Amino acid sequence: MTGQMNRKELLNHINQVSFAVDEVKLYLDTHPCDQEALVYFHEYSRKRNEALNEYARAYGPLPIDTASESCTERWN
Repeated sequence: MTGQMNRKELLNHINQVSFAVDEVKLYLDTHPCDQEALVYFHEYSRKRNEALNEYARAYGPLPIDTASESCTERWN
């Protein structure tokens, strides 16, 4: 997990790991057999999901896929 980050630090962390995920996805488009890049992709995807879930628990969801059922009921 990301530990005891405040809201701004957590958003910065999410931006950093999201950037890393996006960049390695682009690389993997042209180098699909690079096992090291694939491991990197899985590691940073996991870190991104953990950070997004931590943010959603503390401050509310950023993307819709981290919203809980109780959150989505507000939009009905």
